[in-house]
Amino acid sequence: MKGKVFLVGAGPGDVGLLTLKGREVLEHAEAVVYDSLVGEGVFRFIPQEAECIDVGKRAGNHKMSQKEINHLLLEKALEGKCVVRLKGGDPFMFGRGGEELELLAANSIPFEIVPGVTSPLAVPAYSGIPVTHREFSSSVHVFTGHRKQREPLQLDFEAMVRVGGTFVFLMGGSSLGEICQGLLAAGMEPQTPAAVLQQGTCAAQKKLILGLADMEEAVQQRAVQTPAVLVVGEVCALANQFAWYDKLPLFGRKILVTRPRERSKILADRLRSLGAEVLEIPTIRTERIAENRRLWQEFEHLCLYQYLVFTSPAGVNIFFGELRRRGQDIRSLGRVQIAAIGMGTAKEVEARGLNCAWMPEVYDGEHLGILLGEICKEGDRILIPRAEQGSRQLIKEIEKRVSVEIIDLPIYRTVYEEFPQVGDIRGQLERAEIQMAVFTSASTVRGFAQAAAGIDFRQMQAVCIGVQTETAAKELAMKTVTAKAATIDGLVKACMAAADSADG
Repeated sequence: MKGKVFLVGAGPGDVGLLTLKGREVLEHAEAVVYDSLVGEGVFRFIPQEAECIDVGKRAGNHKMSQKEINHLLLEKALEGKCVVRLKGGDPFMFGRGGEELELLAANSIPFEIVPGVTSPLAVPAYSGIPVTHREFSSSVHVFTGHRKQREPLQLDFEAMVRVGGTFVFLMGGSSLGEICQGLLAAGMEPQTPAAVLQQGTCAAQKKLILGLADMEEAVQQRAVQTPAVLVVGEVCALANQFAWYDKLPLFGRKILVTRPRERSKILADRLRSLGAEVLEIPTIRTERIAENRRLWQEFEHLCLYQYLVFTSPAGVNIFFGELRRRGQDIRSLGRVQIAAIGMGTAKEVEARGLNCAWMPEVYDGEHLGILLGEICKEGDRILIPRAEQGSRQLIKEIEKRVSVEIIDLPIYRTVYEEFPQVGDIRGQLERAEIQMAVFTSASTVRGFAQAAAGIDFRQMQAVCIGVQTETAAKELAMKTVTAKAATIDGLVKACMAAADSADG
């Protein structure tokens, strides 16, 4: 049975510019063939079990020829797979999507096109440049500045100058001089505003706004990094007036969020709304302990406990999931009082129609232990369903203050994650391109350290949710900032404080 191929435009880099349909298709992919220019944030939507193949092209370094890519798509479709050909920008805007469809069509392979937000429009917009404006330009013209080897650019500069409007060139670094000289020779005014925009919509976004005649020399004096866009036209003069992206408080920051996959979205979205480029790279995951007979036995007499204590959202989810699997519900709890560490854990309790009666002001095991030690009566029974390697500090603090019966019951284990196969996370860490990482537990720090073994962490800015997390980060010689409140808001404020500190 033949599979199906989806040509999906991933947009220019910012994961927020991936279309809803693009995300939907990607989440059902069985094989993903992707380019170098795909924004790394998009990779989080690829199923973990999908086969991922990097066919990225950079100047002078093609991992696979276009002909080989065409045949690869055919091969994977003939295996019966749902294949996503993931391309930066839009598949048909200088993306060679048409070439890739020819072989599929010739072999009667079904396919769909999912258009993407294209860089000739998005990158200027992120730099405050409207490609059309009623007072300056009523047309926009898009050209490729890439050339075949040892051949001149196939551009009619005289015709372009006669037509006027805004010109956008998706360029290779070597073609900028030829473009500027060609436009000037064709009669364009030397003072015409022009902009070189590099790595647009990403943390490394930069812009250079000058008159056309001065652009070539200025670019030669700077190390312009690809991908880059050259915009020529009066609209470029509006860039500073309309700048918005680079005014966001976390603009220019690439931040690693290490929370488990199912809990990273809210934090990541908040950071993106403040201008950060966020990579959601879980360093841990939780696995329930299967066939947990000790837990099942406790389910039989939950009503005999005075306190039920949760130390994490994962513990709440797994506990009540197991309760449901055993054919029981919250009625089994009787009059037990629930205590929890942190608002996230409390919200998971409340989502099940229950109230969290006790929560310490400082969200850690030590302070919960102090609180419980002060409110418990002699002989009370406390059930603590939590991680297999839970800290003993919670229990020690209770036992210092009162004689009670404590059942410390492992219901899940923490497993360290490796870095994903897509995206060069290790390389970016080695090159210090990722400036900041957010850690929400000591275990996320340890998981990160294991995945990034061998990397010098001294320049890494660690944003930590609490003291125990901070201690784990300091053991790796990271620079640390700790949230004043162990909440999403607290972490976001800590990220902004860390960014301000780094800026001096």
